[in-house]
Amino acid sequence: MKEYGSNVQKLADHIVKMEDKAKRNLYAHILVELMRQIHPNMRDNQDYTNKLWDDLYIISGFELDVDSPFPPPSPEALGKKPLTVGYNQQNLMYRHYGRNIDLLLEKAINTENKEDKLAFVSYIFRLMRSFFNTWNKDNPEDNVLLGQLEQLSKGQLQEEIDYIRANGPIEAAPKDRNNSSQERNRGNSHQGGGNGGGFKAQPNHNSERQGGNNNQGNSNRNRPNNKFAGRNNNGNNNNNNRNNRKKPGI
Repeated sequence: MKEYGSNVQKLADHIVKMEDKAKRNLYAHILVELMRQIHPNMRDNQDYTNKLWDDLYIISGFELDVDSPFPPPSPEALGKKPLTVGYNQQNLMYRHYGRNIDLLLEKAINTENKEDKLAFVSYIFRLMRSFFNTWNKDNPEDNVLLGQLEQLSKGQLQEEIDYIRANGPIEAAPKDRNNSSQERNRGNSHQGGGNGGGFKAQPNHNSERQGGNNNQGNSNRNRPNNKFAGRNNNGNNNNNNRNNRKKPGI
């Protein structure tokens, strides 16, 4: 085994030729510890000690006769090909979208509510765009993605696809739309029919800011300029005092 080097091979061959079994056991444990130090990064692996003893038996050509803590591996298992992994052999029309897009389309087809179905198809459309940009450098046009969406859905979502082609995808996902409808129902129950639709009008912050600024501006305009008024008053008082003073000798 090349990962341990020729020196480990020579030591294993020397241990096999030893006649004293107690001495072979001692030197075999020392050699396993040396093999452990050669690859310290594999210590965290599971059954690492068992692997070291298996490697020692393989290096010795399965001729090592020692009392190891693990049973020796069978020579038939050496070089045996691993079992083939059963991959998913589903026929995907567009592999870069994956199987999850097909599952989402099946769920969208089975959705009964039209608004939820439109939101669902819009979400799938945006998801297909993100997957396309991940595997391709070009930014696809909407017609290309909608044509692929028609093929994947087999024409069962034609009404929603035509709406997206004409008006674009809606922003809300099905989950978001349901939450917003629940909030609207809560607003209707609390407010009654006062506003006609159950929506609470949001305050216009710009008007408040403008009104606040106008009030402040008017109040500032009406305020006397104390900074200069004080100076003017002081100047007038000083002039009056100077005029009231009598010159000496008159």
